[in-house]
Amino acid sequence: MQHPDAPESTSSDDTSEPAGEDRLTARLQALPGRPGVYRMLAADGEVLYVGKARHLKNRVSSYFRGKALTAKTMALVNRIADIEITVTSSETEALLLEQSLIKSLRPPYNILLRDDKSYPYVRISNHPEYPQLGFYRGSRQGGGRYYGPYPSSSAVRESLHILQRLFQLRSCEDSYFNNRSRPCLQYQIGRCSAPCVGLISPEDYARDLRLAELFLQGRNQQILDEFKAAMETAAAELAFEKAATYRDQIAKLRKIQEQQYVHTSGGSADAFAVAMGGGLVCVHGLFIRGGRLLGHRSWFPRDELAEDPATALADFLSQFYLGGVERDLPAQILLTEAIEDADVLSAALASRYGSRVQLQSRVRGPRARWLQMAHENAELSLNAQIADRKNVYGRFLALQEGLGLAALPERLECFDISHSRGEATVASCVVFDTNGPLKSDYRRFNIEGIEPGDDYAAMAQALTRRYRRLKDGEGRLPDLLIIDGGKGQLGIAREVLADLQVQGVQLLGIAKGPGRKPGLETIHLDGQGEIRLPPTGPAMHLLQHIRDEAHRFAITGHRQRRQKSRTVSTIDAIPGIGPKRKRELLRHFGSVSALQGASVEEIAKLPGISRKLAETIYSATHPQ
Repeated sequence: MQHPDAPESTSSDDTSEPAGEDRLTARLQALPGRPGVYRMLAADGEVLYVGKARHLKNRVSSYFRGKALTAKTMALVNRIADIEITVTSSETEALLLEQSLIKSLRPPYNILLRDDKSYPYVRISNHPEYPQLGFYRGSRQGGGRYYGPYPSSSAVRESLHILQRLFQLRSCEDSYFNNRSRPCLQYQIGRCSAPCVGLISPEDYARDLRLAELFLQGRNQQILDEFKAAMETAAAELAFEKAATYRDQIAKLRKIQEQQYVHTSGGSADAFAVAMGGGLVCVHGLFIRGGRLLGHRSWFPRDELAEDPATALADFLSQFYLGGVERDLPAQILLTEAIEDADVLSAALASRYGSRVQLQSRVRGPRARWLQMAHENAELSLNAQIADRKNVYGRFLALQEGLGLAALPERLECFDISHSRGEATVASCVVFDTNGPLKSDYRRFNIEGIEPGDDYAAMAQALTRRYRRLKDGEGRLPDLLIIDGGKGQLGIAREVLADLQVQGVQLLGIAKGPGRKPGLETIHLDGQGEIRLPPTGPAMHLLQHIRDEAHRFAITGHRQRRQKSRTVSTIDAIPGIGPKRKRELLRHFGSVSALQGASVEEIAKLPGISRKLAETIYSATHPQ
């Protein structure tokens, strides 16, 4: 498997080579002493691990010397059946290629981060007079100006909250903005200047927008200076109410600075700390721009081969900055650990982003305080995660004891059904292991071909589809299968597993109690009848947690399917409405319900919609 951009590559396609250990030995002896990327393969061809090296022969051979290797590294080595390499012209090129391969191949022994392509931004739209200031996720190809990405959605909303208090910019969508005849609640509470009804001129709005962008850039002192000058001018002109407004804005901005400034001398950096313990790795990052802490976040990457904090941090940084998502890269990246090959990573970042960046671990003053803050948060997050894992594991032990099971049920699956009077039926399957919810294994099933409202048939279809795939080797069977239902649903599950000849899975049903009150559920364990568990004990809490999660996951999918069905049935059935016109209608009016409230004249104002077609749309959305 060779990356298309790689200059040279060797692989295991030569059938003249010996098999097994002899082939692997020959491969090691033939490795060149050049920089490049190596891929370790299992017997079935699965890529186990991707790494980069300055000297391929020395680096790859070090795995097979059998000295000073951790247990996890030995587990990897024992699975290696073959090695492929790609020679590159430099170590920097090898690092970039390594991250590209990790992202596309997702090897199990490499550090893997969640795909964060949906990191949030603050977006300023392209409206000609009154641009919208709002929360945004997704591709940045739709026009406008973007600030971020922010580490979390709460950080974006906090920034938007501050900007609305200071500058009163509109946050509503264009479809809402274009159809207002009076100010909304945001104006009444002092969060918007009501440009929708012309209570502020485009020139004054543009001034406020410029100040808001200065704030997003961290140039708060410039904003303060402008506010002070404007306040003095207004006072000199005896415009005391206007001067009082500027005074209040100055007070608000200073209060915000007191709350958000990490220090008073400015500066921009990303600061990262790492903590390890209990088999976990935690990386905590602080994102500072213009001396202001924009936000922070903890990650718990899966890093099977991390031997020390510096290695874990180096693996994380490569994936974080080079893994596919373009970051807002500062001039400095501060680290609690001095990482090996920092110069290589710095060169790779310069190649990717077109600007120089320094990776520093020995700093003083404010930057040292940032690192200390990141380190303290990393330790706290790690301890909280370990405690949570221990708590979850304790619940599993309590469940084993409460149900009288011979072995600990390490994997639970729970099914639930959701529909609205038989419409858009969706089944959910959620998975828990001894670490908690395993969301990567969650599944939904759109139920078709049954009598509307037949929950038994829906459950049978979902279970059949799920366990036919698992029986064919597409995943791992659970130790305990939980059904949100009573004896009837449990009987359906028993029949499905018997038909599929699935063995070794214990069945359990949770029947809702009187008034659906927590703690009053009835537990049916297949083969043993009704089981009594302490209503406030950890075993019952675990069952309630997975049952509620299955319900949440099912009802979310049902609502999405129902909304899609209703949107399609209302608009797509109209003659003359194709995908483009449908998109324009929904973009302009915002929703089908808003379209139903529009007149023929309003519909006909859209480009490409004639009066006759507008009348057709109106008739279709206003049934007699």
